[in-house]
Amino acid sequence: MAKGVTGNTGDSTSRVWPIIVAAVAGGALGHYLPNIALKTKFLGDIFLSLLFVLVIPLIMSSMISSVTRLGDIRHIESIGLKTIAFYLTSTFIAVCTGLFLVGLVNPGSNAEITQTEFPNTSYTIVSTPLAGGSLLHLDNSGDKLKNAIDPTRGQIKLIDQDIYGTIDKTGANDASAVAIETWHDEEGRRIEPRTAGTGVQVTNVSNRMSSRELIANYIPRNLFRAMFQENIFPLIVFCLAFGIVLTTVGEVGLPLIAVVDAVNATSIKCVILLMNLAPIGIFGLTAGSIGQAELANPEGFVAELVRLARYAITVIIGLGFHGTITLVLILTFVAGRKPLRFIKNMVPQLVTAFSTGSSMATLPVSMTLLTEKNKVSEKIADFVLPLGATINMDGTALYQIVAASYIAQVYQVHLSMSDKVVMLLTATIGSIGAAAIPQAGLVTLVLVLKSVGLPVEGIGMILSIDWFIDRCRTTVNSWGDVVGATVIDRFENKRQTGN
Repeated sequence: MAKGVTGNTGDSTSRVWPIIVAAVAGGALGHYLPNIALKTKFLGDIFLSLLFVLVIPLIMSSMISSVTRLGDIRHIESIGLKTIAFYLTSTFIAVCTGLFLVGLVNPGSNAEITQTEFPNTSYTIVSTPLAGGSLLHLDNSGDKLKNAIDPTRGQIKLIDQDIYGTIDKTGANDASAVAIETWHDEEGRRIEPRTAGTGVQVTNVSNRMSSRELIANYIPRNLFRAMFQENIFPLIVFCLAFGIVLTTVGEVGLPLIAVVDAVNATSIKCVILLMNLAPIGIFGLTAGSIGQAELANPEGFVAELVRLARYAITVIIGLGFHGTITLVLILTFVAGRKPLRFIKNMVPQLVTAFSTGSSMATLPVSMTLLTEKNKVSEKIADFVLPLGATINMDGTALYQIVAASYIAQVYQVHLSMSDKVVMLLTATIGSIGAAAIPQAGLVTLVLVLKSVGLPVEGIGMILSIDWFIDRCRTTVNSWGDVVGATVIDRFENKRQTGN
């Protein structure tokens, strides 16, 4: 999970085996009976839809609830400010590490989930003056072309003219006729194409905005419109600001805090119940993905497994680097500790975090070992570790940025620098409101994907391996909590002694 979970930690282990069995069964069905496997994909689509419908109420309530648990923001002592600053900084470093690594490895490159080029398809273009655009008529089209067209993030390239058409999201689009808003060249300059030709290619773009639109988008003009449009980042900004102000209004705000906490607890319970259906969803998504690969890719099953393995290895390398290099360097040079002795004392904590998949369940072990073995002040540990289990998620943030970039590579969506900046901010700030539930990283990953208009259904490609990566990132999250407490302990000792 992302950080923690309330309840019996044994439930976490008992949920793993059905997921593993479902993933193996789905892969086998997709490999040996791909046509039948494609018909089971709807099970995964239903599971993802149920997950997505819970995203906004869960994130908004969890974000506000996390901020209000800090108490009156005006009365937070220096230890609280230092803790928050450290955790946000370490999370940002983790996200940058993940972004650099996924750009270096490119685990999703050279992969096509659907056919995108149709060189033998002839076309004609008819202008539509009343609509202000044109209509692209496609001959020799079929189901593959129909499946490739996605008006929400697609554009069509006229191969023989090297011209791109932006698909009208509101138009009536199908495999034979596509509404086009504008035609432009590769540099974005508007251009008029010839009215007939042969050869089209469907390409994907993220829903990017200009720098001015990007900044303005952070402040929601209408909160309900932002929710309706699933415009995530302004909702995060609003919830942070609303939660901060709510901590300052005193007793009059307590009933509202109670309502938010109740909504948060109910949303968490809904997600926990939904996770009981995860094996069914994973079976459908895995079977559909492998089945599609078998039918569309000459290498079939092997290509899909290799691609998934490259993604998993990229995430694990990133988590390993952050946990064993970045955090150890911080422990050595910022906290002033001898890393080998310190880590040896904390081995039971790391094993507990990996085995339970829960930072919250690991909290008692972390506190005991940190105070008794590594001599961190109980006052510091009692405050910093629970706060870290609430707002610190180095491992999950790194995973999110790698997963989102991987999905963009698979869908062949080019991410601009502004897209990457938005992803960095969303993954870092979104860590404050991540819920303490199993595999909460899947929920917050939706935020990162939607922040730059990437296809959220891409989550289905990585869901089969998420149970293992979840435990790896939880171990890094819990380790980051401990390192943070040790750093704060040294700062507070210096402040009190004046050294």
